[in-house]
Amino acid sequence: MHTITLSEQNFRIKRAQLKDVEALVALLQDDVLGSQRESEMLNIYIQAFQAIDRDQNQLLVAVFNEQDDIVGTMQLTLIPGLARQGATRLQIEAVRVSASARGTGLGSALFQWAAQYGREHGATIAQLTTDKRRTDAHRFYERLGYVATHEGMKLVL
Repeated sequence: MHTITLSEQNFRIKRAQLKDVEALVALLQDDVLGSQRESEMLNIYIQAFQAIDRDQNQLLVAVFNEQDDIVGTMQLTLIPGLARQGATRLQIEAVRVSASARGTGLGSALFQWAAQYGREHGATIAQLTTDKRRTDAHRFYERLGYVATHEGMKLVL
């Protein structure tokens, strides 16, 4: 467990547990895009959580406030590779901060914490994908130093 202190507020970062899944899904759903693509069927998220939790290269994070409410999440994936001289990449996905914690600096602090986690696990580059419609998120990531160097593509299977 790690603690982030912002303006006298403490936030605890923990590896998510099965009991956290419902609250994490609620964070994913409490979003303009997430409200359209997330499901009410908790069992599919439980299966996904179990697969994530078994994988040593995955870390699903739950962030708790002082009242023990989950107010943030992100999924970190370490991707070993041959490119870039055998670089390990830190993939950052599914980042959410609850409305109650926005504006506290938690999002920025979480990304700093994630970068340190990546370094400690041998990653030399951090990357993320973000929906093209998330223009506010793009500005946020750019303020953190992320650069849009590639055009991502997806194929729904």
